[in-house]
Amino acid sequence: MTEHKINKTYQQINARIRSGEAVVVTAEEIIDIVKNEGPVEAARRVDVVTTGTFAPMCSSGAFINFGHTVPTTKASKVWLNNVSAYAGVAAVDCYIGVTEPCEDDPLNKVYPGEFNYGGGHVIHDLVAGKKIHLKAEAYGTDCYPNRNIEKEVTLRKLPNAVLCNPRNAYQNYNCAVNLINKTVYTYMGTLKPNAANANYCSAGQLSPLFNDPYYKTIGLGTRIFLGGAQGYVTWHGTQHKPGAKRTKRGIPLTPAGTLWVMGDLKKMSPRWLVGASLQGYGCSMSVGLGIPIPILNEEIVNYTAVSDEELFTQIVDYGHDYPNGISKSYGKVSYAELKSGYIKFRGEEVQTVPLSSIVRAREVAEILKGWILKGDFLIGEPQFTLPS
Repeated sequence: MTEHKINKTYQQINARIRSGEAVVVTAEEIIDIVKNEGPVEAARRVDVVTTGTFAPMCSSGAFINFGHTVPTTKASKVWLNNVSAYAGVAAVDCYIGVTEPCEDDPLNKVYPGEFNYGGGHVIHDLVAGKKIHLKAEAYGTDCYPNRNIEKEVTLRKLPNAVLCNPRNAYQNYNCAVNLINKTVYTYMGTLKPNAANANYCSAGQLSPLFNDPYYKTIGLGTRIFLGGAQGYVTWHGTQHKPGAKRTKRGIPLTPAGTLWVMGDLKKMSPRWLVGASLQGYGCSMSVGLGIPIPILNEEIVNYTAVSDEELFTQIVDYGHDYPNGISKSYGKVSYAELKSGYIKFRGEEVQTVPLSSIVRAREVAEILKGWILKGDFLIGEPQFTLPS
């Protein structure tokens, strides 16, 4: 077991937050602190490092309870603004996923489809305070005789609404190119023929799971920034793959860990839950998410000091290989290169396109930093950490 010169507890860090004495910096600010002062002194001085990301996160959605009617109803089909929600939960509960398009969307019949409105847009409209048209159908029972509901609802008047995202904050993801001779439309955006652009989706050195690569401080009960409010990590996300190949510093070189997160939708903001339309692919929602990393020791602070120059991902072909289930890398590239606007690929300069917003990621990290400094946000000690 590693012995550390610095050993702090969650309780000690939270006591410093309550007293207004905590030192909190962002994941970008900590890089120079560790470089100049070393990990031991940095761990002694800094209590919390904040991270952030803002990007499309397709595996997201909300559980909504829309309230009992008179006579009572056991809904079997539900639509919100003509977007289908899954009703096989309970009488007046449903789950709306962000990738569900509206019922009359032409999809890709008119190619490439625009996917102008879907589940992510419904959630955005709800948190923006807009009225949503709810329609429900039922087959009728003795205890729930009503067969039809149509009404306008608002988030404020809904009995319950919980954001529940089964897979968010991917720890690294592919750099996508298209090696065939026609344009393809993917969840990584539009990819021009013959590798004319390279798309990526990560906040790099600000990204939450890059700053705690082995999930030593992240698990069930970790309090986070989610959608503009406080939320929680409730499990590891679907497709969690901690066994991915890593660098000597523990940084995964391919898609690895993911988070299952939840929070009170009624407290969230339309700025941080934004419906997205991916041409030719479908609907999604961009989610603002940030995690505070408690600096328990010098090992943890050393992880948070990782820079874009040290973070690498794989170049993957989405024109032929990906849709055919072929796992092949055409080289690795750093996030410093990707963020520069161009990468070298096959001897050519290729323009890079981010799907995630570094500007918004910085804003998440700064907001979270502000909450902690004001004493409004304490660090949640996980009941157990994620599988690593």
